[in-house]
Amino acid sequence: MSRDTENIIELRHLTKTFTDGFTAVSDVNLEIKRGEFVTFLGPSGCGKTTTLRMIAGFDLPTGGEILLDGKDITNLPPNKRPINTVFQRYALFPHMDVEANIAYGLKQKKMAKDTIAKKVKKVLELVDLEGFEGRSVTTLSGGQQQRVAIARALVNEPEILLLDEPLGALDLKMRKEMQLELIDMHEELGITFIYVTHDQEEALTMSDKIVVMSDGAVQQIGTPEDVYNEPVNPFVADFIGESNMFNGIMTGEKKARFCGGEFVCVDDIPVGTPITAVVRPEVIVLTEPEKGVIRGRVQSTVFKGMHYELTIESGRNEIVANAVHPVREGEVVGMYVEPEDLHIMIAADSTNTFVAQMNRNYRLEYNEQELDVSVTKIIRGSRRLEDGTLVDENGKAIDLKRKKVVVEIEAQDIRMTDEAEEGLVHGYISDLIYMGDHYSYVVHTDLEHDFIVNDEYLWNMDDYVGLIMPVEKMRFYLKK
Repeated sequence: MSRDTENIIELRHLTKTFTDGFTAVSDVNLEIKRGEFVTFLGPSGCGKTTTLRMIAGFDLPTGGEILLDGKDITNLPPNKRPINTVFQRYALFPHMDVEANIAYGLKQKKMAKDTIAKKVKKVLELVDLEGFEGRSVTTLSGGQQQRVAIARALVNEPEILLLDEPLGALDLKMRKEMQLELIDMHEELGITFIYVTHDQEEALTMSDKIVVMSDGAVQQIGTPEDVYNEPVNPFVADFIGESNMFNGIMTGEKKARFCGGEFVCVDDIPVGTPITAVVRPEVIVLTEPEKGVIRGRVQSTVFKGMHYELTIESGRNEIVANAVHPVREGEVVGMYVEPEDLHIMIAADSTNTFVAQMNRNYRLEYNEQELDVSVTKIIRGSRRLEDGTLVDENGKAIDLKRKKVVVEIEAQDIRMTDEAEEGLVHGYISDLIYMGDHYSYVVHTDLEHDFIVNDEYLWNMDDYVGLIMPVEKMRFYLKK
């Protein structure tokens, strides 16, 4: 289908701060082309629904602008915008039949009865509900009710259709069917779809463009192929699909060291640059132990239908790999990655990433030490009820026991000490590079995890050090 390349929606420095001081959306900039299928993707509390509500006019921004066809509609009420919204909770009128639900908006506009009848018939055909006109909506299945909600929005012939997690209440089989139906509707109608979901597969399947959000900010904008194959930061790499991520450093021309081995890559990054290596499970090649760049012992093998998912322990690193054939638990395997399949990201401000775990007391734990951090710092909008239940911003219970949490801390925020017992983790200095005004060190820890540490003082190779990491300098997000 040919599409006009004109922007239909532009968000300029869009910000929403609520009266309690909480900023749900921070400085969002986005262009949406006419006829695109754009998906806002991110975890609960990331700001995607708030952004959608501001586009619809239900919430007013506290900063920035919303442009429709180049005209400012920031403060325009919802009924003055050529936009309709479909919600996860369908908001159908239970006392009305299917036809009356769909026709409600047209009747409010005082349209002629024959015109209403023609429009309702057309959208019923579009959503495959011909013959359901007189049925009570309370007798319909979840998928059928969702079709009615979509038909009610489409009958108004909006220029833009907003869909806020519209498939969230459906079972897996129905979700898959409705995804295909929405793709077909989008192709047939040619109007702009703006979709909100936390489901990565759904976003990758349906979208022309994906907007990945976290903590109220846009992390990456791109095609499904872009965000999957070329994530710009560890959050996107972890949230989109399955990823192995390792701290490392460039040790030569197109050579990166991480996970205890030196890998050839295609990224031409200066020697000494701290990096994060992203390795998708499907690109790991398993071989005999002596032929691998690194080796590890298989801890588990799980049949996934099209492949087996292996969990491999290499030192203290846990690596997930896919295999066509099963591999016995306990078997030692070699691993390597073809250069073109290895994605190297320059670590933002020398960011270190490691995975901690929530224990049964809802305390964050790493290297058998508890970190003094509130759960609400990990999941924005969450709170504890009087009975101790943890709930999200929508009041839905969250079970964090044994969940993994990704922790980020900058290289300059870690302090080395020769009093090893003082640190959160301990290890040997395996590399050091002079960066002009400071030294950049790689500390290979007892957990077989490499940390990048910046220090103005010169330490010696192979010094055994402790790493002191202040909790207030850390950033957290829940690993999916």
